[in-house]
Amino acid sequence: MECTIRTWRPCDTADLAAAMNNPNILKNLRDGIPYPYTRADAEEYIRTMLGAEPGSQYAFAIDVGGRAIGSIGVFRQANIHFRTAELGYYVAEPYWGQGVCTDAVRQTCNYVFQNSDILRIFAEPFAHNAASCRVLEKAGFILEGTLRKNAFKNGEILDMKLYSLIKE
Repeated sequence: MECTIRTWRPCDTADLAAAMNNPNILKNLRDGIPYPYTRADAEEYIRTMLGAEPGSQYAFAIDVGGRAIGSIGVFRQANIHFRTAELGYYVAEPYWGQGVCTDAVRQTCNYVFQNSDILRIFAEPFAHNAASCRVLEKAGFILEGTLRKNAFKNGEILDMKLYSLIKE
């Protein structure tokens, strides 16, 4: 299934809230995201993404058929890592397994490499999240290693994997 990445719009609030109000998505994301996820939470997120300092992050809605069905962002690191950025993403559960996420990752990385001085994009999915690891591999990311006992999520100590894509 084809998708496009685009700037967030205030009218995406309902779609964002519906997608994020799902424990199956939240279990694979970082903490700090409220549950239940409300329209007010979605409004705040969109406002924050639209107000971000240019060049510090590249945050997009993943669009299928004119609807925001997910989110993807690349976030520049600081200090000596200022030409490195971290990738994060999700798609709404009804779109899992359809190639949408892989397509969005490719589009986003191409955009960032063409429109910034970022040289390295990395992602750190939970090691048990085989689908996310596969998305990264299909998008050309290389597995650099396993970060053992790297996270504490939902009462468990978890390994994470470190993937990267280098601008050629």
